[in-house]
Order: sequence, then structure tokens, then C-alpha cells
Amino acid sequence: MMCGAGLVGLACTSAWAQEGLGLGPTPARSLVVEVEHAGATVTYLAQPAIVQDMVQRGMLKVTGKSDLKAAWLSLISLNDVVGLKVYSGPGANSGTRPSVVAAVIQGLLQAGLPASNIIVWDKRLLDLRLANYSDLADRYHVRLAGSSDVGYDDKIYYNNPVLGTLVAGDHEFDLRGATSGSNSYVSTLLTTNITKIISIAPLLNHNYAGICGHLYSVSLGSVDNTMRFEFPPSRLAVAVPEIYALPCLGDHVVLNITDALICQYQGEQTSLLHYSTELDQIWFSRDPVALDTLGIAELDRERQARDIESHGDNPELYQNASLMERGTSDPAKIKVEVVK
Repeated sequence: MMCGAGLVGLACTSAWAQEGLGLGPTPARSLVVEVEHAGATVTYLAQPAIVQDMVQRGMLKVTGKSDLKAAWLSLISLNDVVGLKVYSGPGANSGTRPSVVAAVIQGLLQAGLPASNIIVWDKRLLDLRLANYSDLADRYHVRLAGSSDVGYDDKIYYNNPVLGTLVAGDHEFDLRGATSGSNSYVSTLLTTNITKIISIAPLLNHNYAGICGHLYSVSLGSVDNTMRFEFPPSRLAVAVPEIYALPCLGDHVVLNITDALICQYQGEQTSLLHYSTELDQIWFSRDPVALDTLGIAELDRERQARDIESHGDNPELYQNASLMERGTSDPAKIKVEVVK
């Protein structure tokens, strides 16, 4: 799978519409399926058998299929290499929980996808190992990969005029003496290996993006030279949707799953279970913007219930993603179906 050459960062959202970078008309209402089970977690620990059942019911509902094999095969083919994008930096308790990923892997295997065609990935392989994904890989014989560890494609990149200080691991670091750069190169994991992406993100706050959700996770987890976008929030609002719009990224995402078993509303990269609520839910949608929008609303509700001031929702990021036709950030255009 090869992507088109680098996408140039655009100056304003009106230019995005003029350049026609979207996938086509956004559906009138985006379907979000929320599966609930009161016993999905016990003292903040996921219950694997219940989680597997929740994933199965969610898949049937979000795809509209009557059996699980047909549900999975409506999204992928047996020749695909499917990358399960997780957010593992905060660890197994506050990042994407391995039990949710295991349930997805089981579904793919039961549909007939070879284990060798499944890659669980994040930006750093070390984060995956620290979050207990090595045990999952050994159990199901699937691969783990860090997008930064496998290296970057020198022909496929995102360009933004904001210069970033290059660090070890960035593609251009010390290349011909370079100390800064305006390009963010896409990992070869995405340009030469993975053909379909399933994003599995936690319900976890982010101080500047609002949520460590699907747009943020896939975008900044796939390219280098990203520290330049983290602050101020206005930079994230431009860069995240534009990176997601790269053909080898957003175009290949076939499903988004929000791990809402636990909602951590404060803490970002640090696991803080005393700032967490057991929601016992898993959300499914083909629309990453809708899921992230609902996730931010839930994080705000949890903070408001505890008189904690809300910071950093960054609505511009999700409005921009909507303008680029990556999904909808308008709650009136999101159809939520609850499965209990």
C-alpha cells in the first residue's frame, strides 16, 4: 500500500474546502453504538468474557449484519493487513485496555484473518510492552509494532510551516546537519505494511486536544516531528485534521472503537484512577469525529459533577475535521444507539 506524496499544510479552514481534501459528503447523521454492561469492570479491572460479548454485540449493531463473520468482513478482506491502533502511553489501566484489543483480535481471527495479518501498533514499541501488550501478542501470535521504531518513509510526509526542533528518532534528525524541520514523515508501517486501520482509543482527557481520541491518536502516532504541534492548542487544531487527511491514514481507517470502560477525566498521560469513573461502556462508529466529540462531552460531564473546571476542549480541532469531511462534530448530526 502506497500513499500519495506529502500533503502541504494549509493556512485556514476555508482553504481546505476549496482544495477538496475530503472523502465526499458526510452522512446526514453518523451512527454511534454504545454498548453497556454493568459488570464490564470490577474495581477498575476489565472482565475479558464480558468485554468480548460487548465487542461482538457492538460489531453486529454498527455494521447491521446478522452474524459476526459477515460483520468483520464488511470492513476488511482476508488479504488485508489490519493495524489495530491503540493508545498505550498511559499504561494498561488508563490507556487502551488490552482486554478490548483482545476481543477485537478474537473477532478478526474467527472471521478468518490470519494472525500474521494483525498488527497491534502505537508510536513506541516500549509503550506497548509496558502496557502488557506482549502477553496479548504471545497469546494470539499477532505482531506488535512501534511506528517510530520501524522508521519513516522519506517520500511521504506532511508539511507545515511551523518549524520543529528535531530529536533523535525523527527522520531528518542530524541529516546534513539539520536541527529543525517543517516536514513530518509518515512511518513505513503505514506506507508499506498496514492496509486497513481499526482505531481503539481510551476515554482519556488531553490537556490541549480535549481527548486522547481517534483523530489525535492516529495522526500524531503515525508521523515524526510532532512536538511542534502540541502547543499552543491552535497548532493541534490545524495539524491533526490535516495529518489525518493523508491518504495512507484517514482513508484506511475502517472502524473506530472508544474504550469507555473507564473514563479518566484528569491526568492525560498519567494513570490517575482517583480521577476516573467506571462507565462500563464501549462505543463503535465509522466516524472518528463523532466519537471524539461525544467523548469530550462525557469528560466534561464527569468534571462538572465534581466541580472541576474544564480546560482544553479545543472545539476548533473537531470543527476543522468536520470541514475536511472526516466526520461530524455537530451533536444534532450524531445518532446514538444504546445496546444493553
